[in-house]
Amino acid sequence: MNRLLPLTALTAFALVTTGCASTQTTEPDVAPPRIEHVHGIAEDPRGTDLLVATHNGIFTVTPAGDVSGPIGDHDFDAMGFTITADTLYASGHPGPDTDAELGAPNLGIIQSDDYGQTWSPVALNGSTDFHVLTAGPDGTLYGIASSDIDLLVSTDGGHEWTIGAPIGAADLVATDNGLYAAAEEGLLRSDDDGVTFVPVEGAPLLYALDARPDGTLVGVGTDGALWEQGADQSWQRLEAVDGAVQAFAAIGDERIVLVDDRGIVDISTDDTTVLSPAR
Repeated sequence: MNRLLPLTALTAFALVTTGCASTQTTEPDVAPPRIEHVHGIAEDPRGTDLLVATHNGIFTVTPAGDVSGPIGDHDFDAMGFTITADTLYASGHPGPDTDAELGAPNLGIIQSDDYGQTWSPVALNGSTDFHVLTAGPDGTLYGIASSDIDLLVSTDGGHEWTIGAPIGAADLVATDNGLYAAAEEGLLRSDDDGVTFVPVEGAPLLYALDARPDGTLVGVGTDGALWEQGADQSWQRLEAVDGAVQAFAAIGDERIVLVDDRGIVDISTDDTTVLSPAR
């Protein structure tokens, strides 16, 4: 999934996570991994873990809430993050120990084919910082750079980009039914790969957006609640979130994982669990 920027100003918070309690030993305590400013969440293609893109790298979170990382000791600020098939794409800014070949002061598009252990530069390295980045079912990449409002589209894994419509979107998601944008004027849809957009009638005003495997849309509204689109295209208001949502993802057919003032929260039809609390 991609980095989510609310339409109103948000106050960033530092999320410090801890793993499961261990038995007492005489060895000195080891500081838990530190997660700051979560920008994106996605399910690990290899299983049930979550990949969490943050200000200081990409971390793994297990279903039990155990946190490890950053993966590969890569400390870059992953402002944009998405997955297509088994390839990870990221954008943002280098950290203190980031390889110079990935680009500075902006990463452009970088790619990992081993689930974050190593990264290689793809395009726009040094010049572009994607704050919104998502991949469609066919692997097409869509992004919006922090320095512009034009939609950028790549059909070759991020090597070449074409310019689409000017759209100041807070979030994007691509499905088999089209490309959707959570914009200030409302939810918009494109059926021509982002050349033009039209309003989605009856949709709530959203600033975070994702889709289920069947293309059903879910999102976070500016009213502070989760929303889900029904099979008849109508929208249902779900539970409220706690404060502003930093990152948001629909996982499978029934789960939603988000980061709000509670921490990393896993929401299903049966239960809501704080996987890793904020403090």
